[in-house]
Amino acid sequence: MAASSVVSNGRLGLPFATFSTKAFLLPSIKMTSRSQLFGLKHSIVTHKMRRIVVQATGDAVQSSTITSQEEALEWAKKDNRRLLHVVYRVGDLDKTIRFYTECLGMKLLRKRDIPEEKYTNAFLGYGPEDSNFVVELTYNYGVDKYDIGTGFGHFGIAVEDVAKTVDLVRAKGGKVTREPGPVKGGKTVIAFIEDPDGYKFEILQRDSTPEPLCQVMLRVGDLDRSIEFYKKAYGMELLRTRDNPEYKYTIAMMGYGPEDKSAVLELTYNYGVKEYEKGNGYGQIAIGTDDVYKTAEVIKLCGGKVTREPGPLPGINTKITSCLDPDGWKSVFVDNIDFAKELE
Repeated sequence: MAASSVVSNGRLGLPFATFSTKAFLLPSIKMTSRSQLFGLKHSIVTHKMRRIVVQATGDAVQSSTITSQEEALEWAKKDNRRLLHVVYRVGDLDKTIRFYTECLGMKLLRKRDIPEEKYTNAFLGYGPEDSNFVVELTYNYGVDKYDIGTGFGHFGIAVEDVAKTVDLVRAKGGKVTREPGPVKGGKTVIAFIEDPDGYKFEILQRDSTPEPLCQVMLRVGDLDRSIEFYKKAYGMELLRTRDNPEYKYTIAMMGYGPEDKSAVLELTYNYGVKEYEKGNGYGQIAIGTDDVYKTAEVIKLCGGKVTREPGPLPGINTKITSCLDPDGWKSVFVDNIDFAKELE
């Protein structure tokens, strides 16, 4: 995605911003009126809210209008969204590409070098970018190591034979951190491995799936708060939750489609842990949208922090907006039509 020149280059290889989580505490629906749901004054939500945005493309004017909170939430649910790719930084691009293609069966989809910004991107996955979730690797010139932090969990890859994949990883010199076997408290066969930079991958045994790159796991400090935010601000569905009191954690699967057919976000809450170090390795998830202007408005209504106001990127005119969730995890929303043009 061309947006990476803004959101994933070396100049952003700093610890992620943090901010107060109070703005994300959503009152119970049973205890509040509709106008109080997102902490807004009644006088604000009962009046129509309109925003006119002038798009920097000739004389064209784009109007994005949200007339009520209810309309905003309904629009987010109906918006044509999907997970496009996940961005993170690596210290040796060629080595990582070899590992992903030879051990994990990915394909190198495209690669681009931006010498003026001193970084290179590589996009890898199991299918074309216009229909599959992929990884966007970023190599910043001269930087060979990153701090992954404690907040990032793992990526998930679905395969038909976990043991075979693990054997291949081991034969290629990869690191296996959990041998194949049933997940604790369940029947699904899994294993864990690490790539050359230490990013963890959960290998899940699953019948043939159209989306082998199937998960991104992030740790959060308040699971209920995060679920409500991703449902309302991002229009995701809560697919399922699972509590494991024996090991003191709870997970929630969020996404735009069923787990066996689309990539999902796995949010993990560890009992009693409210904050995590994010490091400077993991970047963000990119999500497609039909309207970045309306998306930004909905995110703000839900208490989210917009870190880049919606609009076209200089030089390429791809429209994006970026924001932070309650825990400071970054997402970038990309205009669907503009993204399709980039892939032509």
